[in-house]
This record gives sequence, C-alpha cells and structure tokens, in this order.
Amino acid sequence: MSVHLETAGEQGPLLLCLHGIGSSSAAFAPQLAGLSGHVRVIAWDAPGYGRSDDPEEPLDLDGFADAAADVIRAHGASAHVLGVSWGGVIALRLATRHPELVDSLIVADSSAGSGTDEAKAAGMRARVADLAEAGPRVFAEKRAPRLVSDLAPTALVERVVDTMADAVRLPGYGYAAASMAGADLRPELSAVAAPALVVCGDRDTVTGVEASQVLAGGLHKTAYVIVKDAGHLANQEQPERFNAWVLSHLHIVTNSRTQRARKG
Repeated sequence: MSVHLETAGEQGPLLLCLHGIGSSSAAFAPQLAGLSGHVRVIAWDAPGYGRSDDPEEPLDLDGFADAAADVIRAHGASAHVLGVSWGGVIALRLATRHPELVDSLIVADSSAGSGTDEAKAAGMRARVADLAEAGPRVFAEKRAPRLVSDLAPTALVERVVDTMADAVRLPGYGYAAASMAGADLRPELSAVAAPALVVCGDRDTVTGVEASQVLAGGLHKTAYVIVKDAGHLANQEQPERFNAWVLSHLHIVTNSRTQRARKG
C-alpha cells in the first residue's frame, strides 16, 4: 500500500501531520510553507484518501496508527506528530502504541473519539451512507463549510470544500468513520508519555473547546491553547497564530531534552 506524502524542509526535527476525517495533506499547506524553515514537515494522505492507495483490508484505529508509524520509520528514528481532529485521535493512539516514535504531540481541534457518546458514534457511522448516496462533491458541499468559523473568507471555505471533495472516498472514509465511532481514548490519555500541546479554535463548533479540555486534563505533560477567531480548522483559518504556537512548543520540547541530556 502506497501512502502519498507532501514534504517540505530539509533541516531540523521531523514533524508528521495527520489530517482530519474529511481532508488530506492539502489541509497542511500553511504548515508546509510556514514551518519548513525550522523543521522537516511531512503531511500524509491517510490510507484510502486522496492520492494514497486503498487499504488491502479494513483498517481500525490501530491500523491507521501503525500506518503512521511506518511513515515515521521510513523518514527517521522519531517525530513530533501534529494531528487535526481525527488525525489527533490517530496521533494519541500512535503515542501509546508506539511511544518510542513520538517525540511530542500537537493535538488540534480534536477529541477522545466519537465513542464517548452514543449519539456521536451513530452520527459518525451514518456519514458513510451519506457519502455513498451523495458522492464526494455534494457530501463536501454539505459538510465542509461547518469546519470553519463564520469569519472565514469565501476563498478558504471553497478550498476546504475542494479538499474534502478530492480526498474522501469509500472504503477508506468508512474505515476512518468506524475508527472514530469506536474510539474512546479517555482511559488511555494518562499513559501518553510524550509532551503535548492541545490547541482549539475558539469558534470550533464541531468538536469544540470542551472536548479539547478533556484531552488537556487527561494528559500529564500538556499545555492548552485557544486560537482566537478560528473554527475547527484552526491550522488553516489562523495559520500564523497556529504555526507560532507549534514552533513555541517544539522549542520548549527541544530545550527541555537538551537540558536533560546535559544533566545526564
């Protein structure tokens, strides 16, 4: 199975970017451009999305986490991992399943999974039939505008719609939806050893501030940041603010490791 990657930057630590359930590597264009002077940025099309191959067999959350682990191993010994929404859920499972590969986490506009609530889980599963019936373009036109705030410019809304329409298809989206519907990561958050930055747009109405607070409260080594004037896709709607927080987090993590190494 071939996984499509977009890459930028030639120096510094590795940053792997995992997109949301209705997106692709295109969602990280602002990070590929804005962070590549400091880190090596890799953004994937998840298996079954965009230009990546369809999985040869159904993937659950562990399967998506293992696929992300393979990407890290192919490009270095370890990586900082940035996950948006569903990508954040994958990143958290990656951190508990393959802790040696994760230097730190940036979990943006995410949650502990849709399995924390029966209604949310049912709604997630129902999306598969909606996609099958409507097709990617109509499905995207219906869902994608909700991912940004009412302050988002028209050009961004159109770009988010186009990204979703180009990215989603069956069976990959179905596997992703099932992985989210079955996920409740609350019991395992305390097992995450990597330092984490939890980020949420103040106008996120999809997962929302409360879900991000659950993550921040459950993780031991964490900082929590609200991004002003941003919806569910804070990394795209307020990229300069978002990127500044990511760089600050990476700087703190790197300095902390350097100090520990010197003391050791």
